[in-house]
Amino acid sequence: MTAMAYLEVRNLFKRYGEFTALKNISLDIAEGEFVCFLGPSGCGKTTLLRAIAGLDRQSSGTIRQKARDISALPPAQRDFGIVFQSYALFPNLTVGDNVGYGLVSRRMARAAIAKRVHELLSLVGLPDAAPKYPAQLSGGQQQRVALARALATSPGLLLLDEPLSALDARVRLRLRHEIKALQRTLGVTTIMVTHDQEEALTMADRIVVMNAGCLEQVGAPQEIYRNPATAFVADFVGSMNFLAGTVSAPGKVKVDGHEFACPVQDGLAPGAAVQLCIRPEDVRVRDLPADVPNRVAVEVGELDFVGSFCRATLAVRAASKVSLVADFSSNLIRDLGVERGTRLDVALPPDRLQVFAA
Repeated sequence: MTAMAYLEVRNLFKRYGEFTALKNISLDIAEGEFVCFLGPSGCGKTTLLRAIAGLDRQSSGTIRQKARDISALPPAQRDFGIVFQSYALFPNLTVGDNVGYGLVSRRMARAAIAKRVHELLSLVGLPDAAPKYPAQLSGGQQQRVALARALATSPGLLLLDEPLSALDARVRLRLRHEIKALQRTLGVTTIMVTHDQEEALTMADRIVVMNAGCLEQVGAPQEIYRNPATAFVADFVGSMNFLAGTVSAPGKVKVDGHEFACPVQDGLAPGAAVQLCIRPEDVRVRDLPADVPNRVAVEVGELDFVGSFCRATLAVRAASKVSLVADFSSNLIRDLGVERGTRLDVALPPDRLQVFAA
């Protein structure tokens, strides 16, 4: 928590009857930061965004924007622009009128509105779209118009509610980069809600992982991916192998009779049931020295081609109930002649293993 945060959320609760959608949320967001609320459906991420916007006011707790308490203010008195998943463009207005709608309500001069609309449409790559109607545009173009409309009043805070989920994969990928580049250019503090981990990892300065109305972890994308704080984060962000085992000694976990060296938290005593975790890309195959720790003999089961790599299911030969998934590059598959039924040794590097209480 920082004393000079642009947006401060403190002890936020949101209740619907007996159901609590947000449970004691406290969060700081810095000015100019791009933050993603990430989590599965029903985790509370959109509820939190709507509380910040004043569209669905919290049951208790405070929200401050630039040191101004906005907790009880209606949306019209808060400083934000918002882009919804459905775009919410007015079908009976031209693109220019859609973008300038908020400026008209502020009684700006007609010439100033036209100038601002042209600036924004040029900024989002649609300089000639002003006389068209939304129905004449593609989904990606409509999303750009919705973004331009949200930015028209120069808000201090930009809220994006799953803005790319209705678009096809190619358009979504292009708009990801465009939105991030636009945010950097303008320096506007931005919060985006998404359930797409790849979107969050590629766009955000920080990710807020949510589950069941609570914050599971807040951190930079690399931190969230490499050092998940909980088993939920490890499972939800990226792919992860989970091997059920028990702590056998300090720095040791036994999985179906096979002992692995790994970092074990102080609170996990010998005999504690745990989950031993490793990401598929961290399983080592090439150039294994004789004394490499956590060496395991495996047999290749399924091989799924995923473009630049293959995802292999590996059965541990010394422990019939243990299997794991590893990502092998196309070069490795070719060089080692890996195919279904191939037997080889792999290593699970201790510094890439993580242990969570079961």
